[in-house]
Amino acid sequence: MYSIEIDNISKSYGKTAAVRDISLKVETGEIFGLIGPDGAGKTTLFRIMTTLMMPDSGKGRICGLDMVKDYFMIRKKIGYMPGKFSLYQDLSVKENLEFFATLFGTTVEDSYQTIKEIYSQIEPFRDRRAGKLSGGMKQKLALCCALVHKPSVLFLDEPTTGVDAVSRKEFWNMLGRIRESGVTVFVSTPYMDEAALCDRLALIKEGSIIGTGTPSSLVKAYPHRMLSVKAGRMYPLLKKLRETPGVISCFSFGDSHHVAYDATRTDSRSIVEEAVRAGFPDCTAKEITPGIEDCFMQLSRKWTTQD
Repeated sequence: MYSIEIDNISKSYGKTAAVRDISLKVETGEIFGLIGPDGAGKTTLFRIMTTLMMPDSGKGRICGLDMVKDYFMIRKKIGYMPGKFSLYQDLSVKENLEFFATLFGTTVEDSYQTIKEIYSQIEPFRDRRAGKLSGGMKQKLALCCALVHKPSVLFLDEPTTGVDAVSRKEFWNMLGRIRESGVTVFVSTPYMDEAALCDRLALIKEGSIIGTGTPSSLVKAYPHRMLSVKAGRMYPLLKKLRETPGVISCFSFGDSHHVAYDATRTDSRSIVEEAVRAGFPDCTAKEITPGIEDCFMQLSRKWTTQD
């Protein structure tokens, strides 16, 4: 059974296409990740699915309800946490929760079992104004407000942007437990390490879906061998590697370069020897398994070529 079904959704702002013919199906009770860089169309798609914006074309159903005709009923069944902190900064933690509970015709007490685990972490600050909370605490308060009416589907638009690594990890642990309660979670993120925590993914670039699947299936489908290459002068090495015969692509990843190569034309030893001859005597390389970000870069190059 699907909690989210969208078919050929498109939306433009003037002459700029924000989303282009997007079709997705999200199963009930899964964490589905929408992965892409800033400006890819993630927030526009979220606003359409949460009935805050009309698509130019296409159709969709949320919890079996039509996104356009049944928008009022859909809003009772979903929780939405936008990318920007949107709660009332001058209200306290307690006042924000009570306000959102009232909007949905419930009370914090009636919903306490749903939000208990998250709320217990911010309850000591219940009288503090929301605007005075730390980034991680704001995030937990926003999640409580999105869950206070016991939604069937939870939409989270880049919920961990600007949050420290420890809070990000805690947040994703909470999402796992929310999913276990039967809530469908649709989350967008620019962080590829978070993508690996989703049950399934859709990769989006310039308003188009360029790949879908489980994290493991996307990695398994990666078509090339890959190396992690290092040397003292990394930027000159990057330019040299991109010119090396047999190298398909080369991108910087942290303290190394990820090099995709054609195994029928070259190998790791030949690539290192070429770099050494070019003036990088300390160049080293090791075979690695590609990650989600490598898959995104490969699919992005393929999509750009086809486009």
